[in-house]
Amino acid sequence: MMDRPHNLTAILPCSDVPASRAFYERPGFQVWAGDDHYLMMRDGRGGELHLQPACEDWLVPGRNPFGLYLYSEDVDALAAKFLGEILGKVHGPEDKPWGMYEFAVSDPDETLVRIGWPSRLRTASAK
Repeated sequence: MMDRPHNLTAILPCSDVPASRAFYERPGFQVWAGDDHYLMMRDGRGGELHLQPACEDWLVPGRNPFGLYLYSEDVDALAAKFLGEILGKVHGPEDKPWGMYEFAVSDPDETLVRIGWPSRLRTASAK
């Protein structure tokens, strides 16, 4: 029985499941079930992700339509794990006009991964 009765988990197609696994382990996800063809990962804080091999011709370099958003209070600590890989002009987390303190990276298949936390909550906890 699941510890959370209602949950939504992304199933992400990957061209190289071991490379994707290594990428998603960096922000704290660990494999809890699966095999070489289908991995179930979770971060112990509510985040879950399943990785599976992509069908042929699904993942075209420069045209990956997939994106993930990881909400985490530890934005700065996670950004330190991706130094040199952060997308954008700032190359680090920043407050965005839509109210999030965040940064973005690409996984091995160029899936956009944004990691952030509401700016108002970050500001409130700093006071």
